Amino acid sequence: MSMIVFVAVIGAALLHAVWNALVKGGADKMLSMGAVVIGHIPFALIALLFVPAPAAESLPYLAAGIVLHAGYHIFLLKSYEAGDLTQVYPIARGAAPLIVALVSVTVLSVHLAPMQMLAVLIIGGGIISLTLVRRADGQFNKTAAGLALITGLFIASYSLVDGLGARLAGTSVGYFSWLAICNGAIMALYLAIRSPMTLRVVATTGRRAFVLGGGASFIAYTIVTWAFTQAPIALVTALRETSIIFALLIGVFFLKERLDLIKVFATLTTLLGAVLLRFAR
Repeated sequence: MSMIVFVAVIGAALLHAVWNALVKGGADKMLSMGAVVIGHIPFALIALLFVPAPAAESLPYLAAGIVLHAGYHIFLLKSYEAGDLTQVYPIARGAAPLIVALVSVTVLSVHLAPMQMLAVLIIGGGIISLTLVRRADGQFNKTAAGLALITGLFIASYSLVDGLGARLAGTSVGYFSWLAICNGAIMALYLAIRSPMTLRVVATTGRRAFVLGGGASFIAYTIVTWAFTQAPIALVTALRETSIIFALLIGVFFLKERLDLIKVFATLTTLLGAVLLRFAR
């Protein structure tokens, strides 16, 4: 993985943690999530003015990606309604690199060097260790952990689909821009059915998440989609999950969530995996 791709994905990881913190930190999480996803639309429309349409060969992947992203957004919202950012976020993201690496090697016949595979396992294992995090009352939050793991399955699935789709599209930005517009429309429909009042105030009461969260999320995944075309999908997926480091810092210092040894261990382990991934050959 080149230094340019490495730095770009780390930047995307930071932006990803930021928009997740906006959703988790919002008083109305449905409003925050809806605002972020619908907030993709204006950024995507601007991007489409400068890039070509994705090739026809990528359209089946685009359709599948739209469905998978919609499922991801819904289950992520439910996860944040049940648990802390510093528990939900790492578990949801931690399962993804392990699943993607397994599918890449066994199904897609992607070759990963032993050191690269070790780095992926360290990152995933470090993050998954956060399933041991307990609530303030000392009990395991099984509901949040279960929802987060389901979210992780969606993440792994859309990462593989989008990585392959972006390569066929001939334009990673065009591919994700259309995906973002469709997902924004699906989220608007979801809110219209479940909570019409929330939809009405997305751009007013939810304008912070709409502009900042929507912008951060759109830019983050635009970078990741481009990176999928430059490096193995498994390595990009693993590296972007270093966002756990940023999520933990935001959760502890801004959302005032509890810090414990397990969270510190997971963060340091993930950081070690990222360093190995950068220098692995």
